[in-house]
Amino acid sequence: MDKAMYVAMTGASATLRSQAAVSHNLANADTVGFQATLAGTIARQVEGEGHASRTAASFQPLGVSAAPGAINATGNPLDIALDQDHWLAVQAPDGGTAYTRAGNLTLTPNGLLTTASGLPVLDQQGAPVAIPPHERLHIGNDGTISVVPLGEPAANIAEVARLQVANTPTAALQRGEDGLMRLPPGAEPLPPAAGEVLTTGALEQSNVDATGALVSMIQLQRQFEMQVRVLQSSDENAQAANSLLSAR
Repeated sequence: MDKAMYVAMTGASATLRSQAAVSHNLANADTVGFQATLAGTIARQVEGEGHASRTAASFQPLGVSAAPGAINATGNPLDIALDQDHWLAVQAPDGGTAYTRAGNLTLTPNGLLTTASGLPVLDQQGAPVAIPPHERLHIGNDGTISVVPLGEPAANIAEVARLQVANTPTAALQRGEDGLMRLPPGAEPLPPAAGEVLTTGALEQSNVDATGALVSMIQLQRQFEMQVRVLQSSDENAQAANSLLSAR
């Protein structure tokens, strides 16, 4: 009896955590460059003294979805859509290097190029990108940033920086609590990617399937209700068994 209750209890806990992951994906269905979190439930033997005769349900993070999101043209010179398996290097709040696919960039009043969330974008030397006053700005497909200096004719184009874009599979990175991707501890820094790495004037949308996420939430809710029902039934059976034993 207690085995059934234990399996149902751990299953309900794992289901709640899976539902939280799906809810997080659904909340970011409109977030530029967001990649869905993959999660599931696995069977895991309960460790301890004696024979491992019991199996529990356990929540298991499965990484981040590498599926590409839809590309929408915006015409904004500060919007970029990164090619598949390419990542824009940014300075994380802790001062380290992190990676993102969110290409909706902005310029601060002092000319610092940042993400929409305010993180400084890094150049190929690892320094924050600063843009001087200009008449016009263009980001090339190789990440090169060129400007027409303020007060200069349109023919005077100067290269001022080049974005640090790395090329690595999604599975090689780890997502942190802040939503940024990072290399595993001890991994070698990623070298800047060569050649064309992005599309200017476009944004990659979230790769979350909103319809699929809603269906998953409904399935997980029903699964949780069934597991709670098993707990209730097991408790009622235990009480009935105790009553029979007491009556003898």
